[in-house]
Amino acid sequence: MVIAPATAKHRCWSFDDQRQFEEAAQAFLAEGLAAGERIWFCRAGGPGGLAGWLGQAARAHPGAVEYVPLDTAYPTGARLDPAAQVAQYSAATDAAVTAGHAGLRVVADGTPLVGTPDELAAFARYETLVDRYIASAPMRAVCGFDRRRVGDRAIAELACLHPATHGANVHFTLRTGPHGGPAAILSGDLDPAADELLPAALAHVRPEPTGGSIVFDASDLRVFDHRALLHLQRYAEQAQADVVLRTSLVTVGKLIDLIGVTHVRAEPVR
Repeated sequence: MVIAPATAKHRCWSFDDQRQFEEAAQAFLAEGLAAGERIWFCRAGGPGGLAGWLGQAARAHPGAVEYVPLDTAYPTGARLDPAAQVAQYSAATDAAVTAGHAGLRVVADGTPLVGTPDELAAFARYETLVDRYIASAPMRAVCGFDRRRVGDRAIAELACLHPATHGANVHFTLRTGPHGGPAAILSGDLDPAADELLPAALAHVRPEPTGGSIVFDASDLRVFDHRALLHLQRYAEQAQADVVLRTSLVTVGKLIDLIGVTHVRAEPVR
């Protein structure tokens, strides 16, 4: 499992106890106030158990604390427009900085936004785009999902798109690469448990070729199963390009030679 480190700017937090989620949300948002950031708590149906703390924090930090209803934070509705939602948060971050804050820190319970397969696909695509934005912007976010309502499979699909997770049984992450850099960032363990999840992650992230190659920064890859290689081969064939894995794992090159795939190659990194 990929546990959320303190330095992660974008985290997926799955839960089955609202009180525990609220406690984690309060701690994360309090860090933001201490760092001079504007904080948002976004959830449908009101702030719940955080109402008292948010009120006290708002009085102590005027203009820096806000409960934002979910349909205000995500105005395009349950089936998100991914690019428009990123633009929404970009504008909110800019507004926070213009007002003199160090940035924007958000905790959002997205449970109502992933209720159907179409909604899940749209939200997962949004997660890949907002993750790339957050990586270089003065924004931090926790995306919360109630495991009892969303289900383990959907939680896993969302969690593996984040640099850090809590409460989700995922062993790898796949993220969109930075502008001008590799197409995607692949880390963790591509073990047999990733067999069903990796194709879904590829479909959400949609790494694109540049000059005929789809480059993956796999420098933090620890385990590479042959099934993952076959999934990458199929993705490369569909994209009519070659997948390039930049990795220090010598087993990757050995598996490529052993299986004889034609559209995946390894480039060693130190």
